[in-house]
Parts: sequence; C-alpha cells; structure tokens
Amino acid sequence: MKAIISNGTAISYNVYGSGPATLLFVHGSFIDQSYWREQVSFFKEKYKVVTMDLAGHGESGTNRKEWTLRGMADDVVNVIKELNLQDVILIGHSLGANLILMAATAYPGPVIGFIAIDNFKNLATPLPAEYESQVEEIIESSKKAYADTNEHYARMVLLTPDTPRWITDKIVDAYRHSYEPMGQQTLPQFFVMDQIEREVLPLLRPKMNLINVNYMPTNVAALEKNAVNGYTLLEIAGTCHYPMLESPKALNEALDEVIDGVLEEKVTA
Repeated sequence: MKAIISNGTAISYNVYGSGPATLLFVHGSFIDQSYWREQVSFFKEKYKVVTMDLAGHGESGTNRKEWTLRGMADDVVNVIKELNLQDVILIGHSLGANLILMAATAYPGPVIGFIAIDNFKNLATPLPAEYESQVEEIIESSKKAYADTNEHYARMVLLTPDTPRWITDKIVDAYRHSYEPMGQQTLPQFFVMDQIEREVLPLLRPKMNLINVNYMPTNVAALEKNAVNGYTLLEIAGTCHYPMLESPKALNEALDEVIDGVLEEKVTA
C-alpha cells in the first residue's frame, strides 16, 4: 500500500499512467478507491491517474479523534501536495464532489478542472424546513442503530428497486460496515453542506462540470443561480447513485468528453 500521512492519518493512494493532465479521483461516502477500477483502466493509457481512499475508508487509517468534512478535504489537498501533482483535474463522486469543491478552493494553484459525479442536484440550496424533523430523526436513529440506519438511507436515497441486485448488495454491505466513529461524526455535516457550498462557490476558478444520473433529477435553476463561474451538465441513464458500477462505459464516455473540454479551455486560456 502506498500512503501519505495527512493530519496524522495514513491516506492510501495509487498512481497509474502518464499524460498531459492528472486525473485525481475521489470516492464517496463509505466506499473506496476500488470503485474507480473501470475508469482507471480506461484513462491510464492517456493521462496520469491517481486514486485515493478517504480517511476512515478502504485501506486508509482510522486514527482520528475528530472527523470533519473539511479535514477530509485537507487530505485531498495533502495528496496533491505530497505527490506534487500538476495540471490536476479533480473528479469527485457524491461526498467526494463536496470534498473536491473544498479542496479546489483551498488550494487552487495546480487545479485546472472540476468534475462532479451525481452530486449538486440542489446546489447551495438548504433543505426545506419540513425536512428538518426527518434529519433529526435520521441522526438520532443512527446513534441507536448505525448499520440499520445506513442501510435504510442507502435503499431509500441511493438505490432503487430497479438497481441490479449485485450493486444493491455491494452498497448495502459497504454502508452497514462503514467505520462508525467517522460515520457518526460526519453525518450531521452532510445536511449543512449547502452552507459550505454557498461559502466556497465564488472561489471556484474552474467551471463546474456535472455528470449526473437521471434516476433523481437535477435542479437546473439552482445551478443557474449558484454556479457563478459557469457549469456544464451531462446526464446519463441509470437506476442508482453509482454509475461507475452500473454504467461504466457511459460514465467513461461522459468523462472523456468533459476532460477534452477542460483541456481545450486550458489551451485557449
């Protein structure tokens, strides 16, 4: 295992290939860098590709008393710094997209592109007031029955009855067996991400490129209002939150198109 030490915690990473840009893939909650296998295979022939496990995930360490999303974003920045990555296109799925938003605005120097996968569907928009009691219920339920609450959330929000069984089983298993101290501390932070988005979006230099799955709609009005430095939105067909598992070919084609656009803009800038 290759690893750097970030904020006292080992952060596992892998590097593949070489090329005119570095693609840094950041996975989402409770999964790991192995989910990017099809993307690594496709893109390592023409780019440098870096994958990492977030702290508390995969092969990365768990020795952290305080678990914050900003701390995880710092880990992304530290991977960029420690590996001296240049011409970086950040690619984040789910929570990983929130983290690369924070990382890109905290350490913008080497970042030339920003790609979010199945996130920002209600960009910088607070949850409606009527959902507040549900949020409190989820947080309290998690304290009493962590694994069961995680499974319920995954089945209700991230998966659908049409999702292939093997994907459902894989995600449910990952959510049930995630590292509980990390999960308990970060869960409440997920529900206030809109505040961080509003704070850092004006600082995002690259255009916000989104590749979203159409199983759940994207609020385009929120993008128009809040993606102040511009955005693109590509939608791919799917039944769940995990296109790298369900539709790797379609995801690779969409990523390829967006990456080409990022590099063209860099040349003409």
